Amino acid sequence: MPVTDHCDSIRAPAQLSPVVIRAFQLEDFENAYRLDQSCYPPGIAYSRFELAEFLSLAGAAAWVGEEEGTLGGFIIVRRAGRRRGHVVTLDVREDRRRCGLGSRLLAAAEEWLRRQGVRRVWLETAVTNHGAVAFWEHAGFHTTALLSRYYLGREDAYRMEKELG
Repeated sequence: MPVTDHCDSIRAPAQLSPVVIRAFQLEDFENAYRLDQSCYPPGIAYSRFELAEFLSLAGAAAWVGEEEGTLGGFIIVRRAGRRRGHVVTLDVREDRRRCGLGSRLLAAAEEWLRRQGVRRVWLETAVTNHGAVAFWEHAGFHTTALLSRYYLGREDAYRMEKELG
């Protein structure tokens, strides 16, 4: 018997709409902000100011995954120095997780980072976010450090890194 994932259990394959990965645009901001608020608890989710600041950093780039005009997810990355990159955030709507959208967004970001000369990328993720840790490990990241009290001065995080080659 075939195994179905979360996406297949919501809609039959004939009903699946194509997801478009495209560059983040100014008009995506409010939907991205609301998505970030739904993905992370208060204090960890970015404020409008923080999100706007990350998007405006020198060396930053962002993409969205859109399905039938609806934002399913987004990613923000930045080049930090000549050879290093940082995944600022990867947010995917709960009903679109485990459907390949996060992987497609990450692939777009990694390709851009490679073209910028980045050879190593890092990120931070909560040690208690087991789904995220598994996603990042599957994507080729490995834990390089434990960041004590990283979130809100009380929750630990992992620093995870990946060689882009």
